[in-house]
Amino acid sequence: MPRVAENRAPATPSSPAQQERYRRILRAAADHGAEHGLDRIQMLDVARDAGVAIATLYRYFPSKTILFTALLHSQIEQLDRNSVPVEPGQEPAEAVARVLVEAARRLLERPRLAQAMLQSNNATVAGESPTMAAAVEFADLILRVAGVAEAGEHDRRLVRLIEQTWYGVLTSQLNGHITAEEAEADTVLACRLLLAELGRPAR
Repeated sequence: MPRVAENRAPATPSSPAQQERYRRILRAAADHGAEHGLDRIQMLDVARDAGVAIATLYRYFPSKTILFTALLHSQIEQLDRNSVPVEPGQEPAEAVARVLVEAARRLLERPRLAQAMLQSNNATVAGESPTMAAAVEFADLILRVAGVAEAGEHDRRLVRLIEQTWYGVLTSQLNGHITAEEAEADTVLACRLLLAELGRPAR
């Protein structure tokens, strides 16, 4: 019988050994997500391939949606480490568009995994565990790339809009509604329209 996830906060790994187990779980989940998509993944299979007990997996990830939202967190964190902030003479919106276009290319190299992560993130926003959604990491990434050191409420609202728009563009591409070229053009246009005032005083 499948285990029903408990409605509780995930544990945070603290020791080096726990952090290594956590990373192994994420790697195994990524492999299964890329092959099967979210619906066909079995948590028991992820635990087996990660070399951990099923109880350990559920301690850190009480459900599949939390697991794949955490995986999206890790993808954004990696993107943040590798991204380059706005260069002299470059518009912040242009810098953000460059990062988001590159991020989409990387995510869509494994479309089933990308779909699993986006679907899971949407589920956490909708109510399962809203605080687990990747919004904070995404906002910090965008603000850093744009060179905004002190973001006001208006800035965070603009970033929230570009996050929602980018996820929507990715989903449309994943579902075959638009081509990769159209998705990239839409991302660039959205950044120009939505982020033109980023870092400036709200009117």
